[in-house]
Amino acid sequence: MENTGFTYISRDISWLHFNYRVLQEAMDKSVPLYERIKFLAIYSSNLDEFFRVRVAYIRSFKSLRKEDRKRLLDIKPKKVLKEILALVQQQQRQFGRVFREEIIPALQEEGIYLVTQDRLGAKQLEFIHQYFQEKVLPLLERRSYLEGEKAPFLENRQLYFIVDHGEEKPWEVINIPSNILSRFLVVPSSNDDYVVMYLDDVIRAALPQYLGEQEPRVYCVKVSRDAELYIDDEYSGDLLDKIKASLAERRAGLPTRFLFDQTMPENLVTRVRKAYGLSKYDLIPGGRYHNFNDYFGFPIPADKDNLHDKPLIPLAHPRLEHAAFLLKTIREQDEWLHFPYQKYNYIPRLIKEAANDPDVHTLRITLYRVAKQSDVVDGLLQALALGKKVEVFVEAKARFDEAANLYWGEELKKAGADVRFSFPGIKVHSKLLLIECSNNLNISYLGTGNFNEQTARTYADHALLTANQELAFDVRQVFELLMGRLILPATKHLLVAPFDLRDKLIKKINREIKHAKAGREAFIRLKMNSLEEPGMIDKLYQASNAGVKIQLIIRGICCLVPGVKGQSENIEVISVLDRFLEHARIYYFFNDGKEELFTASADWMSRNLFRRVEVAIPIYDPRLRRELIDLLDIQWSDNRKARIINQELDNRYRQPRPGERLIRSQVAYYEYLSKLSSGDV
Repeated sequence: MENTGFTYISRDISWLHFNYRVLQEAMDKSVPLYERIKFLAIYSSNLDEFFRVRVAYIRSFKSLRKEDRKRLLDIKPKKVLKEILALVQQQQRQFGRVFREEIIPALQEEGIYLVTQDRLGAKQLEFIHQYFQEKVLPLLERRSYLEGEKAPFLENRQLYFIVDHGEEKPWEVINIPSNILSRFLVVPSSNDDYVVMYLDDVIRAALPQYLGEQEPRVYCVKVSRDAELYIDDEYSGDLLDKIKASLAERRAGLPTRFLFDQTMPENLVTRVRKAYGLSKYDLIPGGRYHNFNDYFGFPIPADKDNLHDKPLIPLAHPRLEHAAFLLKTIREQDEWLHFPYQKYNYIPRLIKEAANDPDVHTLRITLYRVAKQSDVVDGLLQALALGKKVEVFVEAKARFDEAANLYWGEELKKAGADVRFSFPGIKVHSKLLLIECSNNLNISYLGTGNFNEQTARTYADHALLTANQELAFDVRQVFELLMGRLILPATKHLLVAPFDLRDKLIKKINREIKHAKAGREAFIRLKMNSLEEPGMIDKLYQASNAGVKIQLIIRGICCLVPGVKGQSENIEVISVLDRFLEHARIYYFFNDGKEELFTASADWMSRNLFRRVEVAIPIYDPRLRRELIDLLDIQWSDNRKARIINQELDNRYRQPRPGERLIRSQVAYYEYLSKLSSGDV
């Protein structure tokens, strides 16, 4: 970042502290046991993606000449990697301690035992050997490595055993087929014990016979590979073909993390490292087992519902649930939908109703991440079958969802939709649906989350359903841009990146600064996933120094340092992590009592403000504005799951003041919306 005299937190270090907050949920004994296990899996999955994306990105700078690095970068790749690895290793030690000293004993208290073969009786051993012969053995592959030959290829995120036959003999690779079989095997027990065994240990038990060695020395390893799609010159040729070609190459991306059993002999580590051309920054010592994201599927006995969170069944919307026609109901009054607290099925229902409405002639939609089984796409296909015009912008560069998005885009195209895929050099991250009618009573959906029924069960988002025709005009302008019919969208209400979103946000902050300097109350509250863009951070620092009170709710990356004298004394930051993933973006400006409120698809990151098509949506309806402000107030009041972001990066939980009632904001959200549904608010 440019030297402005202000201080910042490193983006990557901040992200690692976010992931530590995930680990804190696994450490919290008030969290049900299987939810703690789930948070270990989330932590592991997050970290794997971090190495595949961010560490790969930083490593790519190492190939630049030293003088070019100094000229082009304000970071030192080796120094950054060293800091990252030190913090990751520290967290991994805590991860291992929590698992060994807390999770395993807690499972045993519930009669659930994760065992190795030495804990099994004769009948159980017979069971696992039979399982090995019938299910596992047909899937195993043995590959030896001879010095000077090409090393056996290791698939991204797959598990393998390295077999050590001694210094003078070739070592071998054996796959652990957890990509096909369950990572865990439930072993029958003669009593009430619930016995679970790693697939790894099922294989270990059979290895003496399989390898013909009495005590084979095997060590589990896993490789994370670079997940970036390196597309040569996005601005020339067919971008779609280049994306498809890059997807095929991703599986063979360069290693960014080689995780190995730390009991592996040093000489074997050296031989393996040399064979795969790994640097010391690639090597991460770990325990006997890897791929803790497999714990998403850890088996549970049938009678142990108490080990999970009590379900918060999605609520019916007070008006939409019993509406005969959603289009008519929305035309009468704008409505919010808050996921996952409220049902998502209104969205595919709305699309299917539009498909059958004779007044509807066109549906336009942006698709960023699509569910594997998509009712939304089914509704669009139904509209096409009934003769409606359907325009779809599919973002084919949504990381890890590229293949699914390409598939659905092609399916819609074959059915007759006008489908556009990805712009060169920019992503389309907006969440928009426009239903156009011959009577000009158009309906807009403007959301903070994707059109995805699966993620809507766990991602906390807001969606505005409106018949406001001025907003509909602006939404149409964005679609005209996306479909290549406009160069600049002429929007009067929506703030659209990369065109005017950032500039207009800065003007709104400047307005608060002006109010503060005039002695008037000045207040900003922002909620987003990440805050990283240097110019926006500097503007918030300036506002703080002018006396503007600023409250930030940042789930993930926060490069802003709060509470620094002469820089950010008027800024407070919290991060809320709980059972649902906070995904919504909300911008609130007090504006001397003339409050302005926006929801948005955009975080305040360089990529969102400069390299993505994003939309911020003004909330005009006083009733909806009050509802969203109430929800923001609830979240800011959280004293159960809110962590304080500070200079020390210690992720302290916010504690209730004496006499203050306990507020767990996600549960309080649900209670608030439940009362709304029953008419009690």
